[in-house]
Amino acid sequence: MKICEETMDNFSISYPLNRLAPLERILFIDIETTGFTARTSGLYLIGCAYYLAGEWRTIQWMAENREQEADVLKAFFDFAKLYRYLIHFNGNNFDLPFITQKCELLSLPYSFDNFRGIDLYKRISPYRYFLKLPSCKQKALENFLGVTRKDAFTASELIGIYLDYVKNPSEFAENALFLHNAEDLKGMLEILPMLACYDLFNQPVKVRKAQANSYRDLNGNRRRELILMFNLDIPLPKPISANVSHCFFRGEGTECSLKIPIYEEELKYFYSNYHDYYYLPDEDVALHKSVAGFVSREYRIPASAANCYTRKVSSYLPQWDLLFTPFFKREYKSHELFFELTDELKKNKAAFSTYAMHVLNMMVFTY
Repeated sequence: MKICEETMDNFSISYPLNRLAPLERILFIDIETTGFTARTSGLYLIGCAYYLAGEWRTIQWMAENREQEADVLKAFFDFAKLYRYLIHFNGNNFDLPFITQKCELLSLPYSFDNFRGIDLYKRISPYRYFLKLPSCKQKALENFLGVTRKDAFTASELIGIYLDYVKNPSEFAENALFLHNAEDLKGMLEILPMLACYDLFNQPVKVRKAQANSYRDLNGNRRRELILMFNLDIPLPKPISANVSHCFFRGEGTECSLKIPIYEEELKYFYSNYHDYYYLPDEDVALHKSVAGFVSREYRIPASAANCYTRKVSSYLPQWDLLFTPFFKREYKSHELFFELTDELKKNKAAFSTYAMHVLNMMVFTY
């Protein structure tokens, strides 16, 4: 078994990882295999990155042949017992199950029961389309952040290099195998700033300023919009913008803003207990029977769910779930929901903060 240990000189990360766990208890892990299934494929390398004495370091264990798989696993778990948190990229779907199955096949008494896992892929992938990423592979995230690699091989190309290495060991092959895994570990550290995007959608938003703005659209019509401005605790790794359902998001550094259209029109509020109402066709309004009972029968009909409403001209904001009540609609079968932008609401920053989170979640899940 070959062991490689290195120190990442003059290396630092720009994301406050200690928010997730104490740095000294965190272990980054990445594995290299000859295939996708543990029963038919070999596990030939396990690499880890860790923080010690103010420096980031790596340690790697490589099997020189198939018979050394158990030695690699034993060395890894002996080292990992000092740590509590495992950080990986898509490890929930591949690395950890592969290692677990290998341990079972080799009758090794190891498991991940005593570890807490943080899967970077799982945290970032829900926001792929919002971030306009071509994919959510680790290399795609590295490219998004401008990270460059030294290794020239893909994981699939390294399988052939490793199989050749087992038959004919060479310094070139050994260096290539260790380098690729080391770059994967270093890449995980370098994409940590992407977690600021996760934080954007999973940390409470506190709107610091809300204001209405008027503008002319492309047709010269006067429009109004609500602008919500807020700050992040951790800066975004790159400027980000998105446009979904006529709502606009812009974020750069710690400064973020949302623009949401204000609809100035007549909308309808529908009463749910329509059996207690009459509908007056001439007035196009529903009245409670206690009042409409005094209206002549020829001018009233029993209300239905579709016509049991009152109409109101006001300023409205869209909502995609029932966040604020009362809610308004254009027609009974309309899927679009609105709530009134009242004078009371205009002074309520807590409500605007809740609404900002509502809009952000809509923008993510609409993609």
